[in-house]
Amino acid sequence: MRTVFAFIMVLSCTAISAQNINDVLRYSTENTQGTARFQAMGGAFGALGGDLSSLNVNPAGSAVFNYSQFTISGSNYNRDNEAFFGNRTRTTDINSLELNQAGGAFVFKSSDSPWKKLSLAFNYDLVQNFDNEFFASGSTLQGIDNYFLSFAQGQTLGPLRVQQGEFIEDAYLDIGSSLGFGAQQAFLGFQSGLIEPETDDDANTAYFPLAEYSNLEQSYFQRTTGYNSKFTVNFAGQYQENLYIGASLNFHAVLYEQLTQFDETGYDADSEIQSTSFDNLLRTEGDGFSFSLGAIARLNDNIRVGGSYQSPTWYRLTDDVSQSIRTDSPVANPDLQFIDFNLVNLFPEYRIKTPSKLTGSAAIVFGKDGLLSFDYSYQDMSEAELRPTSDPNFSNENEFIASQLGVVNSYRIGGEYRIERVSLRGGYRYESSPFEDDQGADLNGYSGGIGYDFGGSRLDVALSRTERETSEQFFDAGLDNAALVNRINTNVTLSFTMKF
Repeated sequence: MRTVFAFIMVLSCTAISAQNINDVLRYSTENTQGTARFQAMGGAFGALGGDLSSLNVNPAGSAVFNYSQFTISGSNYNRDNEAFFGNRTRTTDINSLELNQAGGAFVFKSSDSPWKKLSLAFNYDLVQNFDNEFFASGSTLQGIDNYFLSFAQGQTLGPLRVQQGEFIEDAYLDIGSSLGFGAQQAFLGFQSGLIEPETDDDANTAYFPLAEYSNLEQSYFQRTTGYNSKFTVNFAGQYQENLYIGASLNFHAVLYEQLTQFDETGYDADSEIQSTSFDNLLRTEGDGFSFSLGAIARLNDNIRVGGSYQSPTWYRLTDDVSQSIRTDSPVANPDLQFIDFNLVNLFPEYRIKTPSKLTGSAAIVFGKDGLLSFDYSYQDMSEAELRPTSDPNFSNENEFIASQLGVVNSYRIGGEYRIERVSLRGGYRYESSPFEDDQGADLNGYSGGIGYDFGGSRLDVALSRTERETSEQFFDAGLDNAALVNRINTNVTLSFTMKF
């Protein structure tokens, strides 16, 4: 048995369907994570500061610290997904444990300067934990042959053949390298016997499906793993008694893997094909950079207001894709088994620019008894871009992004009530759908927590829950089969803070 491990370079101008709106959404969204106190209060810290994860909302927040301190946080992530497809609902439930936050702030005080305090902070936060999975199965009228036909129509037959003396895996890699992703998918459809040419002429450009069906059974499994992490370098200061100003530099690291496994049965009894399996593995790695500016003003002893600007995040990413397809078609190439996850299609580096974000905040502080806080954020998702924009496919996709995505409005409300050394906390978070036509429901989140102050240290715990419905399309070409997935994410976070 042959074992091949190979890479190919696919020119960006031919990388059809490789990068799209899904990538933009994946890296433009930041979940409320961070310290237990931050999560318990719904992330509503724009006018408060005094927490290392508040730097994600307003970089002026580190100047609110009275003492230098260090905080570390760990979370258990529970993902409960209900996938509805073809009149059936399937449920999956997974857990993962992560160190999601660690950082420190150093506070320098002055008694003979209008700058009462200066702070230097460093913080690591898990912006996104991609560990997730769902399973969907049900009946449908659209078969996977439509996916391959969408790429094959107009493609000449000659390059889709395996040449004399050529291994099928070499042909698969070569066609991807020379003609791109679309021709490569047409090759898979033809070699697997799912589609056939109208004529046997090498110049043929028309194809038809070999499978016959009126109603199909499909199952689709998707598992994602990885992270989007952010390391923040922050500098802030308190000017006189009532003004805090800060700036942050943010460095992102991205690792994302997505495995999809698709199976199709239920063909007509006289169909030459009775089963099809098509699996894909996507891996993305890269880094990103952003910066943020912010200020907090104390209007009086009780009222604080804040404002911040989060720049776009500029990501540099690379993708690699592996595929495997199996059918029982009588005309399938018997060597099809050699196209598997050992063959890796490596795409050239591309870039994503996520939209900037503006946040306005207000808080009421009731002395040592507690507080209430509110944040509002505005982000225009239609401004997201795949780059280079000179790539005609990216240009077309960016036009699609601008037409499909709109403004995301986010609201966060948090409160804290203190009873001597004990703090009781609660929060609510709302985030509107990024889609103009409301594809994908709005996100709603609730949280609560408790903390105990030991004097020189503090221990906090939080429970947060978010819920959102998303439409998960199986494939991005040829057929619109999709599962409606109700995603319920429940996080339990424990944080320890030490002052020094």
